[in-house]
Amino acid sequence: MLSTLFHIPARLTLGDASLPLFGWGLLLAIWGVAGGLGLAWAAWRGSLRGHCSAGLRDAVVTFGLPFAISGAMILWLLPSLDDGQGVPIRGYGLMLLLAAAAGTWLSIVRGRALGFDADTILALGMEVFLWGIVGARIFYVIEYHEQFFPPGRSLLAGLPDVLNIAAGGLVVFGSLPTAALAAWRFARRRGLPLLRLADCIAPGLLVGLAIGRLGCFLNGCCYGGPCELPWAVRFPPDSPPWLDQAARGLLPAGEATHPRPWSLPVHPAQLYAAIDAALLAWLAICATPLARRAGTVFAIVLTLHPLSRLLLEGIRVDEPPALGTPLSISQLVSLVLLALAAALWCWLSAQPPERLDCSPSPLDKPAA
Repeated sequence: MLSTLFHIPARLTLGDASLPLFGWGLLLAIWGVAGGLGLAWAAWRGSLRGHCSAGLRDAVVTFGLPFAISGAMILWLLPSLDDGQGVPIRGYGLMLLLAAAAGTWLSIVRGRALGFDADTILALGMEVFLWGIVGARIFYVIEYHEQFFPPGRSLLAGLPDVLNIAAGGLVVFGSLPTAALAAWRFARRRGLPLLRLADCIAPGLLVGLAIGRLGCFLNGCCYGGPCELPWAVRFPPDSPPWLDQAARGLLPAGEATHPRPWSLPVHPAQLYAAIDAALLAWLAICATPLARRAGTVFAIVLTLHPLSRLLLEGIRVDEPPALGTPLSISQLVSLVLLALAAALWCWLSAQPPERLDCSPSPLDKPAA
């Protein structure tokens, strides 16, 4: 576990001068310059095609919201995270950024073979990532609302903790409705085939999930139950598994024991989930050349991931049973996704076959 990797100082010292980095500081100036250059570049590319205003408009529509949100984070959120040593860089937050980058890169590579250019995939990736994070965070805050808004705490007082995503706290299944809606709106706005687009990005989403689970391991969340296997792991005092075990009376009283013991050995459920997502991504990539209908690769992912999640949830102990059932909320959502997958398979079976992979094949070569 490595929740905090390092701190970024709140002020940058240059000789005798000291400049604020966050808020109305240097980072906001860099943000403004980068945004202006980006819009100018989009307008220039549009002018090469004879549509300068169209290129600028598309850039504003595609990147305007992420740009505005990032500016708001620099201006208000980052200063509120200063803990006296600076703004902490969390392992969880860094892994989220790496997950987004890796998933987008894989989708761009796949997009070349499936008929999508890099600009399209990059714009889609930004929208899906942003709205996926929003949905995952909302789901987490609703599920663990007492952690953010205990009795007597106002909505305004709890808002900084709600926005502090880098410290951990996302529910993967919570991202599905918002990310799916963002992808649907993107495809409709640009006139793109939705199922083919879903096939393109599905393995990238799983790669991002695999890396994100490594962030969960660094943060200590999404932990498993006690076990005595050789690869079991222990977490330090005050980590989520340690606090859970202390609350259950499985550890000695914290203040009476010096130094405080680490947690009991537990399943590294986060690493199990990372390996599972990586294997599913590999399987989805291998299935792409064999698919004969748009949506097949996505349907495979929509079927296998909920199945594996049902099994992995049996190892985790961080989520209580929900809605009066012995199943966690993630297991219940998995059952809903399996029902949707079954409906998608039925619909696909009625569609005429087509070739999914757009890359050249020997069959495409003219006869000599």
